[in-house]
Amino acid sequence: MKKIKKITTYILLFISLITYSQQKPALPKIVITGTIVEAVSKKPLEYATITLKNTTNPKMIYGGITDSKGNFSIEAAAGTFNIIFEFISFIPLELKEKQLTSNTNLGKISLEEDITQLNEVVVRAEKTTVEIKLDKKVYNVGKDLMVKGGTVSDILDNIPSVSVDVEGNVSLRGNENVRILIDGRPSNAINITEALRLIPADAIDKVEVITNPSARYDAEGGGGILNIVLKKGKNQGLNGTIIGTTGYPENNGISANINYKSKKFNLFTTQGYNNRNSPGNAITNSRYLNPDNSTKNYMNEKRENDRFSNSYNNVIGIELYLNESTSWTNAINYRNSNGNNRDDVDQLYYDVNNVFEYTRNRLNEEDSNSENIEFTSNFIKDFNKNGHKLTIDASYSKNNDENNALITDTNTNSTTVITDITSNNQEQNRILLQSDYVLPFGDGQQFEAGYRGNFLETVSDFSANRDGNPISDFTNILEYNEKVNALYTQYGFKVSKTSVLFGLRFEDSNIDVNQLGTNDYNNKKYSDFFPSAFFTYELSKETSASASYSRRIQRPRGRQLNPFNSLSSNVNIFVGNPDLDPAYTDALDFGYIKRWSKLTFNTSIYLNRTSGVFQWVRKETASEDNGIPIILTTPINLATEYRAGFEFTLNYSPYKWWKLNGNFNFFYNETDGDYTYENNNGVEVYQNFDFKATSWFARINSKVTLPNKIDWQTNMTYNGEQKNAQGKNLGIFGMNLAFSKDVLKDKGTIAFNISDVFNSRKRIVENYLDGVVDAYSEMQWRVRQFTLSFTYRFNKQKNEKEKRPRGQQEDGGDYPG
Repeated sequence: MKKIKKITTYILLFISLITYSQQKPALPKIVITGTIVEAVSKKPLEYATITLKNTTNPKMIYGGITDSKGNFSIEAAAGTFNIIFEFISFIPLELKEKQLTSNTNLGKISLEEDITQLNEVVVRAEKTTVEIKLDKKVYNVGKDLMVKGGTVSDILDNIPSVSVDVEGNVSLRGNENVRILIDGRPSNAINITEALRLIPADAIDKVEVITNPSARYDAEGGGGILNIVLKKGKNQGLNGTIIGTTGYPENNGISANINYKSKKFNLFTTQGYNNRNSPGNAITNSRYLNPDNSTKNYMNEKRENDRFSNSYNNVIGIELYLNESTSWTNAINYRNSNGNNRDDVDQLYYDVNNVFEYTRNRLNEEDSNSENIEFTSNFIKDFNKNGHKLTIDASYSKNNDENNALITDTNTNSTTVITDITSNNQEQNRILLQSDYVLPFGDGQQFEAGYRGNFLETVSDFSANRDGNPISDFTNILEYNEKVNALYTQYGFKVSKTSVLFGLRFEDSNIDVNQLGTNDYNNKKYSDFFPSAFFTYELSKETSASASYSRRIQRPRGRQLNPFNSLSSNVNIFVGNPDLDPAYTDALDFGYIKRWSKLTFNTSIYLNRTSGVFQWVRKETASEDNGIPIILTTPINLATEYRAGFEFTLNYSPYKWWKLNGNFNFFYNETDGDYTYENNNGVEVYQNFDFKATSWFARINSKVTLPNKIDWQTNMTYNGEQKNAQGKNLGIFGMNLAFSKDVLKDKGTIAFNISDVFNSRKRIVENYLDGVVDAYSEMQWRVRQFTLSFTYRFNKQKNEKEKRPRGQQEDGGDYPG
């Protein structure tokens, strides 16, 4: 937010500047304002510096920097000044002998880029790896050694407040109801978890963590929003970065981010290819129970996975500068991935006395292919007034996923071989239309309004047969059609040190969930209002506090709805629930931020109440021929969930060569709800899901510059134990290491990283289902990995300060201040 940028001014400027700006109290105080933009594209320049030097008293010096919209506001004593405007890799501009006797608006200041000086740029204010703001955190991927050769999932797992479990499920502050956006738009992937594992980390510029979004954003995501911003070329002339990686287990890839910029257009592209194997393993040890909870028998299941994939990522786009105030950007994003997943499952059966009886093996050979293509268009018109603009966005995306599996089932007690063949083909089409209008007026006031239409069609065709005969319970076609039209408006203003933003969003939803194989058609229509309110108070130049409220929604999608899934295990089966309703969340957040010269401290207390919350339940549905029960895991709407917690984030640079950032989150979770179902014997089973639990997680990241300019980065994470109504997830510790060295006169960088140093990132779960099963399981999606990468930059400095690209969605909490 604007006031936070003002605080940053006093961190970046010399202490002497601040001291001298407070002298001569007898002179009247005035305020100097204006806007700094790039001369060619008229884009605002964030973090440009302004220096005012009094021509008669050299000790009287004032200064400031621009905010995200290029605006600046500096308080000074009246007088005659030489005013200098500067931005890295741009030609400085100086206004000499400027008389300033009253509040003055200098208007729009245009700076021209200086290509000849790029190789001599000295970075004065390099962004930290994590930028902490009151309403969000911004994670700059380019400076993180950990993600070299990795994927978006690896990036997210290094971000404060964010956790990614071993199955790839993303949570924010321990809440998995998170909306994931790419460049401000919903992902066009059918399976977002798999998509995040396919997009290379090298294609990502930064990630925005928005814990309590305003009405400007989709109301989707009860736990908040993660906005993944892709790289786009921004620098004058031809320049770029090429990265090659290799690793063990197999992880070979090459990617390039290149752009060519002129006065009339900017052509940019990102290309990437990767070939990798992600081996994993799992165990599930089950003690099956009689109705009186005595032991019936035992079964231990061991699983080994090898996931081979070849993926290609391509983004190409052009930004046209139609005139000084208008730009039009068009881009195509194409991704393709194909691979093989070999899932080898051994089931060891024991009798009531735990004496071994026989072994059953299920070998699942799965071939997959995924193809995604997306067309995006962004139009921006800047009007005369600063910040007065119109933005229009449109996109069309198409996604096809094909999965075919051959499952061979053998038994040491029998000569019979059972063969299952499954096919799961999914197609998704999405059209997104959006328009946003921003009108500043008066003294620190701003009005905003917009429309967003999201139209989604998904078809999942799942079929299965055993020994040539269809399995009716696992054969169906699921159609999911979603039409959401939204309108929003926001009004913000500032009075003295208090900034206020009120917003209201209206969303009309029309959703069809159709099971064609069983002629089960379900239409759900609902319209909702989603208010939001944000209050920020500037306690001092270095300290601010905030309070915010928003109402959110979580619509069930994908795997949560699809009742037909994998048959890789015959006794532990997951199925979706097409009758799920959306869950609604009321979110309160109280934040506090304090900045010192070397330390930034940010803390918040949050309270969430979710009605109709999704709860994963395990239940017995049938028995195998040998009497082993089939345990079904499925989601349901379970009454109400209360969630409260606090977190804090620290950014600390004790020395120029050492940077630390840490994050700690503690939360309380309470669920009220009951569930009743019939087991395979027709007996009604009642389950009480009322429970109260606490959990926590902590993360610390250290980056040290060793002698000979070798960078050493360490990341450690611990997720505490978390209980639920049917068991608990045990604590998990993980550690990553990375080293890098610049070569070729800083044009190249060699990096080596180790992911999961102790091979300890395992999901460990204890579950208990009364009268059915007592189970312990461990699941490791990917084993420890070693990666070596080489980065080469041409016509571009390692730490070059890059400007905000046009078309990028602005801060969710920005408003006049």
